[in-house]
Amino acid sequence: MDYWKPNVTVAAVIERDGRFLLVEEETTDGLRLNQPAGHLDPGESLAQAVARETLEETAHHVEAVALLGAYMSRYRSEATGIDVTYLRFAFVCRVVLHDAERLLDTGIVRALWLDADDVRRRADIHRSPFVMRAIDDYLAGRRYPLEAIYTHPSCVYGNV
Repeated sequence: MDYWKPNVTVAAVIERDGRFLLVEEETTDGLRLNQPAGHLDPGESLAQAVARETLEETAHHVEAVALLGAYMSRYRSEATGIDVTYLRFAFVCRVVLHDAERLLDTGIVRALWLDADDVRRRADIHRSPFVMRAIDDYLAGRRYPLEAIYTHPSCVYGNV
């Protein structure tokens, strides 16, 4: 039997004055719209990963304040034909600081603030089936305490 594991990703849902911080990014499937998101890296907690990814993709320093939810999906890239399962942890985050001088990650075209209706109208370019779902969950008031996720110290570099 082949070894299988899902890709663990994080995403930030950040709302300000009725608008959500999103990114437009170039992918193998073309220009896509997504929350600031990315893969969990070795030696970091999920909360650290969401803060890092958001900074890299939007130049916003953020703090996770709640777990929005855990989402799982299977995706087949139209361009490559690769079949991948994603396990996404979405966090409600608040902006601490915007670093206007910081360059955005390679592939990120721009960071932008859109209201929920604008995001819904662009469903054909969502990077993930969870872009709108996360916003809808946020608007529905879903929040779980960060303590719902326990990270053993052996997972975070420098704690071993």
